[in-house]
Formats: sequence, C-alpha cells, structure tokens
Amino acid sequence: MAKYKMHILVCGGTGCSASLSHEIAKQLELDLKDKGLENDVQVILTGCFGFCEKGPIVKIMPDNTFYTEVKPEDTKEIIEEHIIKGRKVTRLLYTDPENKEHVADSKHMGFYKKQLRIALRNCGFIDPENIEEYIARDGYAALAKCLTEYTPEQVIEEIKLSGLRGRGGAGFPTGKKWEIAASNHADQKYIVCNADEGDPGAFMDRSVLEGDPNSVIEAMAIGGYAIGATKGLVYIRAEYPLAIKRLQIAIGQAREYGLLGKGIFGSKFDFDIELRYGAGAFVCGEETALIHSMEGKRGEPTFKPPFPAQSGYLQKPTNVNNVETFANIPIIILKGANWFNKIGTEKSKGTKVFALAGQINNVGLIEVPMGITLREIIYEIGGGIKGGKKFKAVQTGGPSGGCLTEKHLDTPIDYDNLIAAGSMMGSGGMVVMDETSCMVAIAKFYLDFTVSESCGKCTPCRIGNKRLYEILDKITKGKGTMEDLDNLRNLAGVIKDTALCGLGQTSPNPVLSTLDNFWDEYVEHVKDKKCRAGVCKSLMKYEINPEVCVGCTSCARNCPVNAIKGEKKTPHVINQELCIKCGTCITKCKFNAISIK
Repeated sequence: MAKYKMHILVCGGTGCSASLSHEIAKQLELDLKDKGLENDVQVILTGCFGFCEKGPIVKIMPDNTFYTEVKPEDTKEIIEEHIIKGRKVTRLLYTDPENKEHVADSKHMGFYKKQLRIALRNCGFIDPENIEEYIARDGYAALAKCLTEYTPEQVIEEIKLSGLRGRGGAGFPTGKKWEIAASNHADQKYIVCNADEGDPGAFMDRSVLEGDPNSVIEAMAIGGYAIGATKGLVYIRAEYPLAIKRLQIAIGQAREYGLLGKGIFGSKFDFDIELRYGAGAFVCGEETALIHSMEGKRGEPTFKPPFPAQSGYLQKPTNVNNVETFANIPIIILKGANWFNKIGTEKSKGTKVFALAGQINNVGLIEVPMGITLREIIYEIGGGIKGGKKFKAVQTGGPSGGCLTEKHLDTPIDYDNLIAAGSMMGSGGMVVMDETSCMVAIAKFYLDFTVSESCGKCTPCRIGNKRLYEILDKITKGKGTMEDLDNLRNLAGVIKDTALCGLGQTSPNPVLSTLDNFWDEYVEHVKDKKCRAGVCKSLMKYEINPEVCVGCTSCARNCPVNAIKGEKKTPHVINQELCIKCGTCITKCKFNAISIK
C-alpha cells in the first residue's frame, strides 16, 4: 500500500455532493497528476464534516487546514499554493463572524468548539468505501472483544451500565431492550436497523450511513451476538441512494474480510445483513409499521403487546434500534460503560446528534453532550440568527415535537427536560425560527405533514388530525373564532390519548406547544384578523401610500391580476378583492410607496 505524505479530504456527503464535491475531488486528482504528485498526496472522498452551511469542504491533512465553500475552479490554487508552496489559500479559509479573522483549524471554530463527536467520530475522517480505513480506527475491534472476551449476557450488561437510550425518539434504554429480546427464545431472531429517517429537516442517520456505514454493521453484529440473532436487516428509505450504495459496499467488504458470515473471528457466531427498502412513509419509522413493511404488508402499526422483542419480523423475536443508537455501540464496548455514562446528564447519557436547520447562520450536523443548553447550540454552535433578526422559537423532535421559546433557551437538553418543556428529543431534528415566522402557520405546516403521512388505520389520527388541520386553516384565513381555539386544544388532547401509535399520539404537540407559548398570536389571527409575521396571505393587505406614490404605473403594469388602478402621475389604488398578495407590486415599486398592513 502506498504511503502518502499528505491527504486531501473532500466532503462526499449528499449536501456537498449536490454542490459538486465529487467534481472537486476528481479535479484535485487531475491537478496532482499534472504536477507529478499523485504518489505523494491522496484525495479521499469522506462523509459529512457537519458544517453544511460552508460546504463543499476540503481539509488538508496532517496540518488540519479547513477550506470552505470550495469550487472546482479552486483546486489548482489549492495544489499550487498549499500543497507545493506550503502557503494557505486565505480566501478559502473560514472567517470568524465576530473578529473577521481567518481560521484555518476547525478546532478553533465556534461551530466545533462545544461538539463531542462519538456517533460521528469517523464521519469526515475516513473513506466510507474502504473498510481498511475503518479498521485502522479500531473498527471491528469491539466485535472481536465481544466474541472473544464477553458472554452475550456481559455484552448486554455493559450496554445497560452505559445508560445508552434509543436515539430514535422514544429514548427507551437500549440495554433493557436487548435484554428483553435475549430472554425470548426462538429458532431464529432478528436485529433490525431503522434507517427510515423521515422528519422534515432531519439528516442525522443518512449522514452516519454515508460517512461511517461499518460502525452500524459492527454494532448490528454485536447486537446479534448479544440477543442470539444470526440475521440483520437494515430498513432504509429508497430516497437515500448514496447511503444505500455505501452500505452495500461496506456489507460486501465485511463479508470479504470474514466480518460477516459464518464463524466470525473463528467463533461459532454466524451473522449476516440484508437491506430492505422503504418507500418514504413517515409512519414506517414506528417499529411495528416498519416490520410490516419489511414483510411486504401495508406499513401500519399494531397494538403492543406483543412487542417486537416477543413477536416481530415473521413472528420471531426482533430487536429494532435506529442508526445513531447503533453508531454508539462499538465505542461503548471499546472504552467501557463507565466512560460513556460520565458524559451527559443523570438520566440521559452520552451525546446527541442534531440536524440544525432553519433561520440560523450555521446550518449543519452537530453532535453535543446531553445537558448542553439550547442557547449554546443556537448562539455558539449555530452562530445566531440569520440577518441579525430576533430569535422566536425552535422546533425540536420534528412533527412529533413542539416549539420552544426564549424562556426555554437555558434548558439543559435531555429526554426528560424537553418533554417537561412541551417538546421532545425525537430523532434529532432542530429547526430554528426567527420573528418572520408565524407560529400558527408553523403548526399548520406540521399538521399538514402528519395528515399526509398518516397510515389511516386509526380514527383519531386519520380523522382527528384532518379536523385539527381544517381548524388551523380556517384561522390562518381569518375565519377563525375563539371557540375554534377551545376546539383545537380539546381535540388535540383526545388524539394524544386515543391514537394507536406514536405518530398519532405526538402529532398534536406542535399545536399544543404553540397554543401554550404563542397564545397571543392565535388571538390576533382570530380577533384582529392579523398575522404579525406577514405570512398568512389571507390576513395581509397591500396598500399604496397616496402621499408617496408618484403614479409611475410600474405596479399596475406588472400586477398579474390587474388589481391596481390609477392614472399616470396620480396615486394608485389596490382593489383588495382582486389582489392575490403575490408581492409583485412591492418588488416593482421604486419609491417604497407600497406596504403590507
């Protein structure tokens, strides 16, 4: 194997790939070859670095220089200046927003300072399509340790002692889940990886699978050994082509190296993995619906018990964990439960991966210790609100979570604190909103998603959520009443108490949390027929100031529905009945004569 003097790491995650990172990698290789450096410097396509806002990212090792927003046309300068002459390309370095200084090392960037990468430990560091790079970072050592040093019972005990809770949303203790599956005896058991990530704005599991698929494969094998399963299944949505490709490559290489298949590490343990594809149904993130989908049935949940650990896939004991949960397993085995349970809070151990999105400066994938506050995430890691606008709310937990406000910014993030605040951890989506967001419209958006994704099996979810959406739609159109607000709260409570699965039981959370935290906005929509954020079009009114309008006719000539009338050089008037609130008139007016009331 060639020994390279330097490595150029190029982000190969989905986000950066969409911004031509694959072309950047190819161009770097061509430029190196042109300079005769192909045997001294290696270009590696890695997984996600996390700092999506500044992608595509190129990192030079071993000096750890971090280049941001790189384009294919920048590669020649990187090779000539940095690789050959040893001079950093200053214009491609990250600029600190506070002191405007260039930062070359990612360790000194605010985005990374408070992060602790455990589940993401290899993402952005290794070639996910080369198993030897995973092995070089202690890959499969945890599996070897389990098979040669631990009994299945000892493996389960170690996971229990670690305090690891499921990262898919419910937060059930992972070790306890494995223990239940192990206690149910059968001729065949299954380990299932839930990679059906469907929350709007969430990309945690996808990034792990794209950047470090072997960590999940190794963890599934460890789980199989612990509960007595010889078969693993990864249920992944077909919309994740890159994650699927890298999983397929990793599984093939693991088989080739004898890390999957029969007699792993010379033991009597057999284990192999297959992929099963989902069609993108949000409800299939629920474990019983997921299992039915894998069996070729409708993706609908069922009453529990029996739990999957008792009767799951093909009526056999089945253990289901999500991608992030599995990504923590190998390092817990290698470093020990005591190392892991010292991180985080008393009841929520370790770290959590979040997809930070919305009106925030540093959109990206982050991993932070449990117990960190929302303020630290939003203002230190996230870099604050875009455009200097005022923070309004943050939605955690996706459609199942709730909207938290400024009063919650200093709340330590863990499973219990978020639930107490009216939200939840969920799988890790975190959408930040500023003052231009209408919270009634936000609740309506999440309800619309839930209504579309309901499997339709139970009446509270199928019909109840549709009624909730209709009431919200009525309010955003200026037709709501105070009675509607009472009906919203009452119906939301009924759905929470009576829906069959977690999707229906948590679907009213965005409505309830916005009612609790933004009651005055709901009242404004109902009583004053006003949307303070200017989002609800039916409540918007475009008006021309006659004292400013010079009668240039630009607005009238560009109005798509001829709603503006007036003679040249005289103030114009908007016909409110014809106006569709498209905003064209404001855009075309050069005199700032038009405003929204």
